[in-house]
Amino acid sequence: MILTVTLNTALDITYRVPSLRPHAGHRVSEVTERPGGKGVNVARVLAALGHEVTVTGFAGGATGREVRDRLASGAPGVVDALVPVAGATRRTIAVVDARTGDTTQLNEPGPVVGPAEWSAFQNVYEELLGSVSAVALCGSLPPGLPVGAYAGLIRTARAAGVPVLLDTSGEALRRGMAARPDIVKPNADELAELTGSHDPLRATQDARRRGARAVVASLGAEGLLAHTSDGLWRAAPPSRVHGNPTGAGDSAVAGLLSGLVEDLPWPDRLTRAVALSAATVLSPAAGDFDRRGYEDLLTRVTVTAEATAA
Repeated sequence: MILTVTLNTALDITYRVPSLRPHAGHRVSEVTERPGGKGVNVARVLAALGHEVTVTGFAGGATGREVRDRLASGAPGVVDALVPVAGATRRTIAVVDARTGDTTQLNEPGPVVGPAEWSAFQNVYEELLGSVSAVALCGSLPPGLPVGAYAGLIRTARAAGVPVLLDTSGEALRRGMAARPDIVKPNADELAELTGSHDPLRATQDARRRGARAVVASLGAEGLLAHTSDGLWRAAPPSRVHGNPTGAGDSAVAGLLSGLVEDLPWPDRLTRAVALSAATVLSPAAGDFDRRGYEDLLTRVTVTAEATAA
């Protein structure tokens, strides 16, 4: 069993419009609604890959009930262990321009989580750790939680002997790194903010010195750069993929996490992660991937060894 943690779950709403223009009215041609938040997206992809997966985090209000109902009816293989809160779960709005393929994202902040709710979650989390092989801590922190929340959850997982992947940003990432997660997966901007370097090779090396056992940086259309104890690799798709990039990073996390629990060598983990990420761009909704595209990309992703920065 794999556990994914989404402290700031969401109802992901995707609007497709013929052409997105500022200061203008738009007719929406298609609407998609799905349970979301980064860890929920990761869980859905893991389940599609055949892994048993449980999601936990917070859910509250009418939106939270909608998220849980949709998990029960539309996410086969995903077990719901979300913890109730008084506040309302947030919504995220993605507006896809059908003409250009560009996506504009609007993210609500999420409910305020009180001390008693945070304590209840930690109890659930500790109990779940007793039956899982790996955990992913994903996404932003909702208002009310301490900035070191992920760092504490990492230490709890390490004490239980459960490997942990962290995918967040800002101060939550900085604090979490010091708790020594097994893998962190920042994007290029998050990595630069963390290290002050815009050179991905130097930045991944610097980030790993801050505590993570492995740093896997998302470089957008260029793929992934991984700095691990086993080596430094760059993994890239065969060509640029056009479509909706929402959830592509979450699919990469699913690839890395499934490769971890299957004990795959790093080049194979990265191949899977890049193929899943690119296949998600080909899919119209976050937390899903184009199966045919994924199987094709698996044979065409390139992974090359890199020299470490001086």
